[in-house]
Amino acid sequence: MKLRKARVQRKGRIEIIPMIDVMFFLLATFMLSSLTMQNLNSLKVNLPQGKAEQLHVDTPVTLVVTADGQLFINRTPVVLTTLVQVLHPLLPTSHEVVVSADSKAPQGVVVKAMLQARVAGAQHFLIAVAHE
Repeated sequence: MKLRKARVQRKGRIEIIPMIDVMFFLLATFMLSSLTMQNLNSLKVNLPQGKAEQLHVDTPVTLVVTADGQLFINRTPVVLTTLVQVLHPLLPTSHEVVVSADSKAPQGVVVKAMLQARVAGAQHFLIAVAHE
């Protein structure tokens, strides 16, 4: 009579399919989170078409003029009279201001806002355009 062992030892197996699922999930998570890390301190406006070099500034100060003439500094609503007080503390790090004006924005409002930004200490203006 042959006796069996009380406990049969089996070799361990590594299942690879769940690991592949986890890796794809992590890849998708990191891709989506990197897209949300873009720091654009502006609102969505309809930019005019044009060709321009890419801006290589870490944290640009953005002046947004909407189609109805509203002004925003880094997503903060301002008016022409308070633009200097809001913009002046933001300019010691960079004297460049990105002007993101809607193509239907009143031209007079854009020029007045740029003149007020000049009073606040802005030295260079970069005009945002949509690539063709």
